[in-house]
Amino acid sequence: MKRSDFTYHLPPELIAQHPLAERSASRLLCLDGVTGELAHRQFPDLLDQLRPDDLLVFNNTRVIPARLWGQKETGGRLEILIERLTGIDTALAHVRCSKSPRPGSRILLSTEPGGEPGPFSLEVTERVGALFALKAPQGEPLSEILQVIGHMPLPPYIERADDAEDQGRYQTVFAEREGAVAAPTAGLHFTDELLTAIDARGIRRAFVTLHVAAGTFQPVREENIEDHPMHAEYLEVSAATCEAVAETRRRGGRVIAVGTTAVRSLETASQASGEPQPYCGDTDIFIYPGYRFRAVDAMVTNFHLSESTLLMLVSAFVGRERILAAYQEAISQRYRFFSYGDAMFITAGAQMEPSVRAER
Repeated sequence: MKRSDFTYHLPPELIAQHPLAERSASRLLCLDGVTGELAHRQFPDLLDQLRPDDLLVFNNTRVIPARLWGQKETGGRLEILIERLTGIDTALAHVRCSKSPRPGSRILLSTEPGGEPGPFSLEVTERVGALFALKAPQGEPLSEILQVIGHMPLPPYIERADDAEDQGRYQTVFAEREGAVAAPTAGLHFTDELLTAIDARGIRRAFVTLHVAAGTFQPVREENIEDHPMHAEYLEVSAATCEAVAETRRRGGRVIAVGTTAVRSLETASQASGEPQPYCGDTDIFIYPGYRFRAVDAMVTNFHLSESTLLMLVSAFVGRERILAAYQEAISQRYRFFSYGDAMFITAGAQMEPSVRAER
């Protein structure tokens, strides 16, 4: 398939720049993957879409304040976006500056763009492809440095600096495992009260951990989508979650992934045997139309960028024409798009033969 097959036009004013005052105040567009029927709801109405034997699978990753500013010892200003923490005092990162820093050089960190250097610094130890390996001095925990001077890594389509509100709102209420540099945004709509109501109806919950990397915003540049080099992200699927999925199947319930990260997690864990097995390691699974889903029956998801791998994933779930028609309806009804935007509840459409690349 072609990248241009997944193009749609979005008026810029529909890109949500701020979260709503209340997490669950967003809208919910429900799409039946078999019939194509659409229904306009509010997010708390998700309860009416769920059944007592269903299982909701959430991604419990926690976003780290991964954006830093600083300067080289020679004075050149730069911006750092941590891609992945690789150890207590080490990380791989994107470094944006006029001239790339050399291995062995030191970066002097500041609290804001153009600010004066403070007490923290990082050493550039090597170049790793497009990334740079960074190390904190004297084994200082890098996560602690980030907590002091790091900023929330808002996505590039949010055209403002992060503020105090983002510290909490660009984080799910169930976030637990630190390591993501982008939020699993479908989970941002859930409140503690909504989760309590879900529990009260006997609907079960399980968790995976996928540390969302900055590559989630990487555009598809190849016109033939099969030529797209998919980025890798760290993933853990526990034995307890696998058993919860198996038990849901035995009860005749549905496995509902909250977010495309949960979808990719469960599908990665199902590659070997057709059903989820415990998994720990990287995943670069790329799901696009033609893929046969093994583990997921429905999903909660936000709206995704034109020509993105995530739009291709939801297109695989219900069909490209059907998802693009739903997006056009959302645009006509002035839904809010992307990370701080509205949500969809999608049930699976007809499945086709597998077409997936998953190098682990």
